[in-house]
Amino acid sequence: MNFPTELTLEQQFRLQTLKEQIQSLSQEEAQTFLLEVMRQMMVKDNLFKHLLKQV
Repeated sequence: MNFPTELTLEQQFRLQTLKEQIQSLSQEEAQTFLLEVMRQMMVKDNLFKHLLKQV
């Protein structure tokens, strides 16, 4: 399967907005934010794996 790897225009906008927001974070806040993003990505991966097992 060939999955698209490019971001949509909406995703590019959201990424730019996020970039502007995180520039003002302290190092500790940025680390906390990064850990939360990674946790959410892992939860998402687990959800996808679970859903694929159901197919």
